[in-house]
Amino acid sequence: MKMSEVRDLTQTELINKSRDLRQELFNLKLQQASSQLEKPGRIREIRRDIARVETQLTAMRGQKA
Repeated sequence: MKMSEVRDLTQTELINKSRDLRQELFNLKLQQASSQLEKPGRIREIRRDIARVETQLTAMRGQKA
């Protein structure tokens, strides 16, 4: 997910996206713990996507204040 894609989402969509990404990260970590993870690089991608979403949410909240 690119930052330009994140900027196009509304605050509600960003909150939902953040929740979904965190759930996916949790599932990937479970797979990693049981040695069933096929793409270890996916964990890094998800963590970065979460950071992008949270950064945009913080920026949106700062504009409304």
